[in-house]
Amino acid sequence: MRDDRFDGREQIGGYRITRRRLLQFCGAMAATLPLPLPYSERIAEALTSAPRPPLVWLEFQDCTGDTESFLRAGNPTIDDLLLQAISLNYHETIMVPAGVASERPLFDTVRSQRGQYICLIEGSIPAGSGGIFCTIRGRTALSIAQEVARDALAVIAVGTCACDGGLAAAAPNPTGALGVRRAIPGLANLVALPGCPANVENITATLVHYLTFGALPACDGEGRPRFAYGDKVHANCERRDHYEHHRFVLEWGDAGHRAGWCLKKMGCKGPDTRHNCPVVKWNQASSWPVGAGHGCVGCATAGFWDRLVPFYVQLSDDA
Repeated sequence: MRDDRFDGREQIGGYRITRRRLLQFCGAMAATLPLPLPYSERIAEALTSAPRPPLVWLEFQDCTGDTESFLRAGNPTIDDLLLQAISLNYHETIMVPAGVASERPLFDTVRSQRGQYICLIEGSIPAGSGGIFCTIRGRTALSIAQEVARDALAVIAVGTCACDGGLAAAAPNPTGALGVRRAIPGLANLVALPGCPANVENITATLVHYLTFGALPACDGEGRPRFAYGDKVHANCERRDHYEHHRFVLEWGDAGHRAGWCLKKMGCKGPDTRHNCPVVKWNQASSWPVGAGHGCVGCATAGFWDRLVPFYVQLSDDA
């Protein structure tokens, strides 16, 4: 087998990456979207030749979980590709500038590249009491989000909090937390990536789809990409065969649990949740919650903090 050090290398932004590694990534993206494998070459061509759209990433009422997920991209790593292939102009957690200087990359991008940048929003946007529950440099999250999103080429709500308010919006919702759609009505170019946190594979695939086709992926009525939220978790679950044969875990640690039986009677919300977790998985596709023995809590379902609790009690007999 040829050593990667002697592979042909491709130019991604200002960075060189082995052709083999690039095609591995493009193949993974084609599978995630999902597209026929030959599209991996088209994706590779787009990444090596298409203009890089500037990105700005806003963080509001959040736990930074979506950023942590994003930074844990493994094929390739963020350092290897994403920060080179995509111009990430502003991100509070990972940018170098601090203090007053930190806002310049954001508003320079907004004002000089109007209609050309992609805005990613993480966290809910509090609207109660004029939005004072989340302020950045003296401005409310609501006013910043409205200004930045208004002129963006596309807006991507990253994670459940940005999509519907998440935990902060659970009753009684003292801050008046909202998702992007309700906080900024009328956005026609909004893509929602719910999940707590959003899976980095879906974040990346959404961006790659735009770079490859010049358009955002097809979405459902809630603005969620069909490639990631078209099927229920139950449809692709590795434990589904046990469900079909009525083999259920009845107690944590029992023989059925150790044997990998269905977790529905332990409160798994996979039959009611649309997400591609069992397909793309987590931690470089090494595992996912149900595969690790924990039931799905339905984190990609709108209002799951209120609608799907208690998490460890079966909600219905329907699959």
